[in-house]
Amino acid sequence: MSNNVNEKGYYGAFGGAYIPEILHRNIEQLRENYLNIMEEADFQKEFRALLRDYVGRPSPLYLARRLSERYGARIYLKREDLNHTGAHKINNTVGQILLARRMGKTRIIAETGAGQHGVATATVCALMDMRCAVYMGSTDMARQSLNVRKMEMLGAEVRPVDSGNRTLKDATNEAIRDWCCNPADTHYIIGSVVGPHPYPDMVARFQSVIGEEIRAQLLEKEGRDYPDYLVACVGGGSNAAGTFYPYLDELRVQLIEVEAAGDGVDTDRTAATIRRGREGIIHGSRTLVMQNADGQIEEPYSISAGLDYPGIGPMHANLAANGRAEVLSATDNEALSAAFELTRTEGIIPALESSHALAALPLLAPRFRPDNVVVATLSGRGDKDMETYVNNYKL
Repeated sequence: MSNNVNEKGYYGAFGGAYIPEILHRNIEQLRENYLNIMEEADFQKEFRALLRDYVGRPSPLYLARRLSERYGARIYLKREDLNHTGAHKINNTVGQILLARRMGKTRIIAETGAGQHGVATATVCALMDMRCAVYMGSTDMARQSLNVRKMEMLGAEVRPVDSGNRTLKDATNEAIRDWCCNPADTHYIIGSVVGPHPYPDMVARFQSVIGEEIRAQLLEKEGRDYPDYLVACVGGGSNAAGTFYPYLDELRVQLIEVEAAGDGVDTDRTAATIRRGREGIIHGSRTLVMQNADGQIEEPYSISAGLDYPGIGPMHANLAANGRAEVLSATDNEALSAAFELTRTEGIIPALESSHALAALPLLAPRFRPDNVVVATLSGRGDKDMETYVNNYKL
């Protein structure tokens, strides 16, 4: 079974484009042009130059020595937290705004949960002098107020969303409504590998710079260009998609996806969509969705705003369904414990999203051999989560 998207936008049974008629022209225009534009030499030259000189790539691949000693393997951290704006999200927003400009769009909209995608979108809009509106649930605005201030300082209009759970799902709903009302001049920069085709594939391709760099960096550091384990957190799943992309068909590499379990996978307060979800359609894509017996979406919960989403990217639904990726989960408390552990052992304060990936290490440790190479993607830094960490800190 293929792990890549087919010409109709499906990863196995998942994907596609389920959209209102008013957006059909926009989606078709994007589908017909994205690969050609991305492959143009001038596009690649500008994209790569901005990743190098503006974002600060390549991001380091750091051998975490004390963490390695603790868990009995050679554990590397892919330091996306060191990018400009503090997360992997900037890779995709740089690519998409260059694409939007080439397609004649003059206005950008986005959704955000933890605020990192919103900040990254506002950043590139300031860079390219384009109007920007970012939709954000009011619950997330309260717990990520620093990122709200950053977006406003960058010139974006942050539009609060008070419907539903007032989190990422609801922000996405409102962004899609905006796009339906402004299809001619507006490009929607979706922040993850979700939404109608071609977004999941396009975002994965822009984020694949993460995995490409891991290849080159491992060859330099370990004498081979692949790890034994690749570990990443999944909400929508963009950092995981970018990490995994070059390795999808390399079966010697074990792909580990870590969901947010919230209070526990078997409780009502969870965001473990792959474990708890059933096939359904959300935000233009057929995927696994947390829903009740009547098909109504159930509200997810996680201490992490960036993982608080009731769906999953169709690539990840397919990787789980065909057994290519192993899906683990981490509770709020396990993620917090992993964050404090990294801080005290390596002097790195991670984002709460990334902490879920790190929480997989004690679960995987019984399998590790001393010569195993493990790469965990540190998708973002913890500045935005300091209030949560302070409120939950235990000596």
